[in-house]
Amino acid sequence: MSYTYQEIHQKLLLVINEMEKVIVGKRDAITLLLVGMLSGGHVLIEDVPGVGKTTMATALSKVTGLSFKRAQCTPDLMASDITGFTVYNKESGKFEYRQGLVSTNLLLADEINRTSPKTQSALLEAMEEQTVTVDGTTYRLPKPFMVIATQNEVGFVGTFPLPEAQLDRFMLKLSVGYPTVEQEMSIISDRRTGDPVDELRAVCTREEIQACISAVEQVNVEEAIARYIVRFVAETRTNPYVLLGASPRASLALMRASQALAFISGRMYVTPEDVQKMVPYVLSHRIHLKQEAKIKGITVSDILNAVSHIVMPPIRRNEG
Repeated sequence: MSYTYQEIHQKLLLVINEMEKVIVGKRDAITLLLVGMLSGGHVLIEDVPGVGKTTMATALSKVTGLSFKRAQCTPDLMASDITGFTVYNKESGKFEYRQGLVSTNLLLADEINRTSPKTQSALLEAMEEQTVTVDGTTYRLPKPFMVIATQNEVGFVGTFPLPEAQLDRFMLKLSVGYPTVEQEMSIISDRRTGDPVDELRAVCTREEIQACISAVEQVNVEEAIARYIVRFVAETRTNPYVLLGASPRASLALMRASQALAFISGRMYVTPEDVQKMVPYVLSHRIHLKQEAKIKGITVSDILNAVSHIVMPPIRRNEG
């Protein structure tokens, strides 16, 4: 079944509006989550406990009609729980594959940094290639496939920080933030008699989400915009305070995220402003600073701000 641009764009607006019923006052965070989904990426949500990280992931699965599984990332979670495993069937005399948690459209890896590095690494193949390999056999995951991982930015006791290779698999890193007093009052009021997440309805189907993903791939990126993206990412590698700059995968992620943001904004072309808006979410977790920078109080935000003054965006053509 084919869909028009207007039909699938309207579906996205319905998804955002439906999620706002439970994620109060966080439209930007909801939009970023959709950017990750529509660009075929994965999202890491890092914030303090209790601000709705898990609720946001659950709400997204409900309103999009996608299959959903949750991995509570404790130290005893095993890699085979993630990827699946084979068992011997005495009746058939053959080994049979039992699906793991990744065999779904949306996988919530809750508090991902509290599980072991071995279990964390079980997600690498799934996140990059959308497949899992068990006992030499490769299995393809459902489409779309997206990992939403959460971790707390405080309390490092008993945690295993994600290595650079794992962080680079996440297209976006974002935070939810505390609500305002009025928003928190609304949250309390809505939850007096139950959880509003239970009342969320699916406003689109998996096929419609796939149509949105296909449409995002067609969003135009002019050569000047692409060159701006590449130059910006490359400049992060030359800063004297940077130990590890953003990789070519970051350039691709920045382009795809900008395409998705443009589509959500109602356009089939990327502007420099789309790229600039996505820069902190796509690049901040991919840049690692030298000890010298930390001693001087220089942050990743400072590095990105410095790069933005070196690499100038292309001048937009007159659209009038």
